Amino acid sequence: MNFSRPEYVFIALVGFLAVLFFLIGRISGWSTLAYFYRFPGEFVGQRWRFQSGQLRWYLGYNNCLTIGASESGLYLSVFFLFRIGHPSLFIPWGDISANTQKSFWGRHMEFRFKQAQMIPLRVSLQLGEKVITASGHSGPGMELGEKRN
Repeated sequence: MNFSRPEYVFIALVGFLAVLFFLIGRISGWSTLAYFYRFPGEFVGQRWRFQSGQLRWYLGYNNCLTIGASESGLYLSVFFLFRIGHPSLFIPWGDISANTQKSFWGRHMEFRFKQAQMIPLRVSLQLGEKVITASGHSGPGMELGEKRN
């Protein structure tokens, strides 16, 4: 292949990025979450765009997540340019637990999922609290399938 032509460079770059995004989805655990929680519909609820979070092995999704919450569940998607290997997700609250964690970098909220227990979602404590508030469920440290009294 002759890489002196711009269209070949562009095609090679797009192909490389597609493979890279697909691999990131596999390594981070997003594809495992998608196996159980893929969401092809349109989410209705409160959303926070351009958020950051971490999945398995602290693989970061910086400023490219849309995180949503409704009384039914948690919605996750990535910025449309990075969607290869990252379909939208919707996880019902009955499958989610949340805890406040402390690390070297400070405090954050960690969500765990019943169908994929080895894959956490870590977000800032502030965002995690917004998500829980929007869900109408109990605070961190409790199973989110239980409603507030």
